[in-house]
Amino acid sequence: MSIKNLSLQTIALHIGYKDYSKLNDISAIYNKAGYLTNPGISIFGDALAGQKATVTIYPPNSESKQSYLPSLYVKGDSAFIGDVAVNGDQSITQDLRVNGTTYASVQGTINVQGWKGFDIKHPTKENYRLRYVCLEGPEGGVYYRGILKDSEFIELPDYWKDLVDTKTITVHLTPIGTYQYLYYTVAKNRIIVKNHSNLPTHCSYIVYGERKDGEPLIPEYKGNPPEDYPGKNDQYSRVSMFEFQELLLNPINHHLILLLVQFSSLFQYELYYMQL
Repeated sequence: MSIKNLSLQTIALHIGYKDYSKLNDISAIYNKAGYLTNPGISIFGDALAGQKATVTIYPPNSESKQSYLPSLYVKGDSAFIGDVAVNGDQSITQDLRVNGTTYASVQGTINVQGWKGFDIKHPTKENYRLRYVCLEGPEGGVYYRGILKDSEFIELPDYWKDLVDTKTITVHLTPIGTYQYLYYTVAKNRIIVKNHSNLPTHCSYIVYGERKDGEPLIPEYKGNPPEDYPGKNDQYSRVSMFEFQELLLNPINHHLILLLVQFSSLFQYELYYMQL
């Protein structure tokens, strides 16, 4: 049977068996908003790849006048009970709260439009919390710190020789216990510390360096959108949340979104964040 151009006005429409809309007294009372129930499989959109779940939603047919529309648009609160798999870019324009441990593997550079921080339960005060923000600077800086005692060598991690530009290395030395006349020289993957005070060396140290596995950062540049950055822009996530929201509000741009937000494979590192 084929029915075309059907106009149906009814309070409830049910397909298949069983009718779960009548399981309790509240849901059995149909209201003017109506009910649509289906205990089986529902498929929407241009489903060339077939069903993938109980409810499968694809984009509109490519030949339709609405082919630029997203597959699903939800306004209001949503609840997901169980695991959620996301394969694609996400834009979050409000707060993201995570109760538990989050492990993220980021392929690219995180370009945050604001302060980067953490907020945890206070380690010593009851009913208090502790909030810190990250140190920032005009370079891709890394550091290595520790305490040197009865030795003149600060052995740097082996990977520093391939990660850090040795010409950018600086060292901060702080004597411990008594005054010491300390100075240093940079050698092959180590720092040599000399003490002219004729005392055993005992000091804390911080070694700073700039990463060399990417183009040096240009911290200040003339322009309005992030696309005006004069360096290699493909190693950054360039679209801010506010700009992304404006793009989404324009339906013509829906098919261009994946071209505007890119993460390069130039930088690869693990980001671990724990919410206590």
